[in-house]
Amino acid sequence: MLELPVVPSTPEIRQSKRPDWLRVKVPYGENYKNVRQIIDEHKLHTVCESARCPNMGECWGAGTATFMILGNICTRSCSFCAVATGRPTELDEQEPMRVAQAVKLMGIKHCVITSVNRDELKDGGASIWAATIRAVRELNPGVTMETLIPDFKAKWDALELVVREKPEIVSHNMETVRRLYRKVRPQAKYERSLEQIARTKEFGVRTKSGIMLGLGETEEEVYEAMKDLVAHGCDVLTLGQYLQPTKMHLPVEEFITPEKFEHYKQMGLSLGFKYVESGPLVRSSYHSERHLV
Repeated sequence: MLELPVVPSTPEIRQSKRPDWLRVKVPYGENYKNVRQIIDEHKLHTVCESARCPNMGECWGAGTATFMILGNICTRSCSFCAVATGRPTELDEQEPMRVAQAVKLMGIKHCVITSVNRDELKDGGASIWAATIRAVRELNPGVTMETLIPDFKAKWDALELVVREKPEIVSHNMETVRRLYRKVRPQAKYERSLEQIARTKEFGVRTKSGIMLGLGETEEEVYEAMKDLVAHGCDVLTLGQYLQPTKMHLPVEEFITPEKFEHYKQMGLSLGFKYVESGPLVRSSYHSERHLV
């Protein structure tokens, strides 16, 4: 099997700097082609493509994808993210049904949905989120669901609109440690994200968050972030290696070894997380079906 670097080769990125464990298989096969066709025919977006996920080949090859609703242009400009930033042009009220139809055609048993930030909308897109959850359930009885949602700028009524639909997992990523927030997520707030997780937990759903490593954080800072998440009711944590998508984004400060990721996994479990997914290629939705219990 051929192998490629986890981020598409570009003149700006020197792939030789990447260690061997950051390599993935070339996407191929009938399942991959089928997912590609369904996504295109239903005019949908996936975070797999928009965020240049290294696991796209594996997931699409297994016949699944992470849907990204509310368009593919984000109102925020996080310095780690490959999703396009700008003024969104899409607000498609038919999108929820198209997502539901795609889930049915793919035969997905556990569906993962995320979205861009839509700060220009009064409810941050929460109404489309709720409609999408309902549509997926109506058309796909028995399907479980994870929703990776934005912070809605602390509009807690918008959060409630989504969480009251009771997806099996409600995820909101911290992304990094407290000290690096202004640098990594300039339009987000560390405490606001923690509060969102705590408010979500009040509805009795399984909560989840994710942190990228390799941005210059220390082990003590990772430990602090883990403790904060547990204290605010987070059940599941994902830890993965940050990879610079383009020269315009933050550089990688460190490649974390698989052994260090295992160390962080054990640290997280000892602090009280119910499940920790930790590894260089781990992303928010990676092996999400395992996070249900």
